[in-house]
Amino acid sequence: MTLASTSPLAIGEMREFAGFGPSEQSYIKRSLDIGLARCDAFRLWGTTERARVSIRRQYVAYQDLKALRAMVPAADSAGELEHFLGKLVRIAAFDLEQDRIASFSAFRFLYERLIGPEIRPFLPSAFCAAAALPQIRPERRKVLLQSLSEAAATAPGWSKAHPRFFPEHVGEAEAA
Repeated sequence: MTLASTSPLAIGEMREFAGFGPSEQSYIKRSLDIGLARCDAFRLWGTTERARVSIRRQYVAYQDLKALRAMVPAADSAGELEHFLGKLVRIAAFDLEQDRIASFSAFRFLYERLIGPEIRPFLPSAFCAAAALPQIRPERRKVLLQSLSEAAATAPGWSKAHPRFFPEHVGEAEAA
């Protein structure tokens, strides 16, 4: 990001990202590398066999992202909602199962960048559905669901502004 493109909105996004835990920050950066095809995630993040297996699973889970970007329905449209939300919840469940996203805020931050600003109206319902699935441990489920504020769950409208800050990997120690 250049200095000229740093706006108050981008600074706010940077501050929000800085508030996430190190594990969340790392997972968000790796997920953006995979989901946006920014680099070879195996080379950058695959420092161990366990990490390479996890990356391979994430590539498979994210294979529908491109289709999801093209099929985001209008917030007031029920047309393709079932098909769309099914795919979104499946991908969201994968991310929440990794135990690296600890809050709705981090989830929203990631998905606004993976899919775009038009996803915002669907994020509370996708997050709740994924967090409530049986593969999420009950104690984790409680923490995740409690992280969704009433304001986020009942928002009367959502910004159409595109995210400006896309965090990236910055060093060798981070991948470890």
